[in-house]
Amino acid sequence: MNPEENPTPESQENAEFQDAQVQPHDRAIELDSDGVEETPEAVEIDLAPTTLEASVEPESIEPEAEMMEASVEPESIEPEADAIENIVDVESMEASIEPQPWDEKTPEEASEGAEPVETAEPESAAISNEISETTEREVNALDRRAAELREEIATLEATKAELLRDRSQMQADMGRLIQEGLSELEKRKQHLTVSIEKLERRQERIRKEMRTTFAGVSQDLAVRLQGFKEYLVGSLQELAAVAEQLELAPPPPSTPAPAPTPSRRSAEPETAPTPQFSERAFQEQRRLIRRLLEQYRNAPDYYGPPWQLRRTFEPVHAERVANWFFSQGGRGALKSTNSRLQNILIASAIISVLHAIYGKRLRTLVLANAPERLGEWRRGLQDCLGIARPDFGPDRGVALFEAPEPLAQRADRLAQSGLMPLVIVDESESQLNLALLQFPLWLAFAPDPESAFVREW
Repeated sequence: MNPEENPTPESQENAEFQDAQVQPHDRAIELDSDGVEETPEAVEIDLAPTTLEASVEPESIEPEAEMMEASVEPESIEPEADAIENIVDVESMEASIEPQPWDEKTPEEASEGAEPVETAEPESAAISNEISETTEREVNALDRRAAELREEIATLEATKAELLRDRSQMQADMGRLIQEGLSELEKRKQHLTVSIEKLERRQERIRKEMRTTFAGVSQDLAVRLQGFKEYLVGSLQELAAVAEQLELAPPPPSTPAPAPTPSRRSAEPETAPTPQFSERAFQEQRRLIRRLLEQYRNAPDYYGPPWQLRRTFEPVHAERVANWFFSQGGRGALKSTNSRLQNILIASAIISVLHAIYGKRLRTLVLANAPERLGEWRRGLQDCLGIARPDFGPDRGVALFEAPEPLAQRADRLAQSGLMPLVIVDESESQLNLALLQFPLWLAFAPDPESAFVREW
C-alpha cells in the first residue's frame, strides 16, 4: 500500500492517538524563566496488564496488524526501518493506553486515572515560578538595600570630611582670635602703662606745686571756708577799731592866714616828699605799717575794699615786707621765693601799705621782659588787691612795662607831677637798669642761684 494514498480510518485513529501520546512530552520539556532546561518529571507507568489490555482480544489485534503489514509496500520497509520501530513502540503504547469501546470504564473514569500525570507538571512549574519570583524579589530587595547602604556610606563620608574641614577651620579661627586678643591686650597693657606713668608724673608735679604754692593759692580755700557770717563779723570789728581811733576834739579857732609873700622858693616846682621809714621822725608811719602787717597776717579781709590785701599773709611774707620797709628804707631787692605768685603776694602787701599811706598819689610801675609775665602780674594784682582792668594803664594806678627806659621816663614824669612812683622789677630781669635807682621807692626780686625758677601762676 502506498503511503501517499488516503489513510484508512484506522490509520487516522492511530495517528491521532500517537499525537495525543507525544504531546505531553513536548510540553514537559520547556525552559524555565531563567533559561535553564528542566527535565520532565518521571512518570510512573504501570507495566502490569490492566483491565483494558486484558479486554483486548488477540483476534482483534491480529487482523489489524495484518492489514498494516499489507498496506506497507516492500520498497518503503527498508528506508523506513527506524520509523517502523517508532511506530511499533507507539502501537505498543496504544495497545496499553487506548480505550476500547467495550471497556466498562467511562471517559470520566479514564481521565481520572490520567489526571495525576497531567496536573503534576503545572504544579511543579507554578512552584518553580513562585520560587524564582520570590528569589528575584529578595535579590531586588537586597540590591536596593545595598544601594541604600552605599548611599548612606557616601553621605557619612561626606559628612565626616565636612566635619573635619569645619574642625580645622574652627581651630584656625580660634588660633587667630586668640592671637588677636593677645595682641590687643598687649596694646592695652602698653597704653595703660603709659597712662599710669603720665598720671604718676602729674601727681608728683601737683604735689610739688602744693608744697611750693599752698600759701599763695589759699584764695579758693579761703573763699570756701569764709562765709557771709565771717565777712560781717570782720567788717564790724574793723569798724569798731576805726571808731576807737577817732579823736573827738573841738575844732581849733580859725585865724586869718597871713598873706603869702613872694619868695624865691615858690617859683620852684613841687617835689614829692622822700619817704624816711627808718628815721625816728616817722614813728607814726612805722606804727601804721606794723599794724597793717599784723592785720594782714592775723585778720585777713577777703572782701575788703580795693587796694587792700585780700589774701592769706604768712609770717615769712610779713617778715620780708617789714625788712624792705624798715631795714632797706623802701629801696632795695628781696630774695625771690622761686614762685611768681608768692612774689606778687609780697608786692601786693607793699602796695596795700603804701596806698594806705599815700592814697591816690601812689603809682605802681611793673617791669617784666615778656608779655606773658606781665599778664601774670596783672592777674595776680587783680586777685590780691581786688582791683579791675580800669585800674591798669599809663595814667592809672598800675602800669606795666617790658623795657626799663620807658618805665624810667614815666617814673620821672610822675615824680615831677608830685606823685609817688613805686618801681617793681620782676625776677626774670637779669640786670637792673641804673636809671631806676634814682627813684625813692623801688623793689626788685633777686632770683635764687641755687634753685631753678618755677612758674606757678
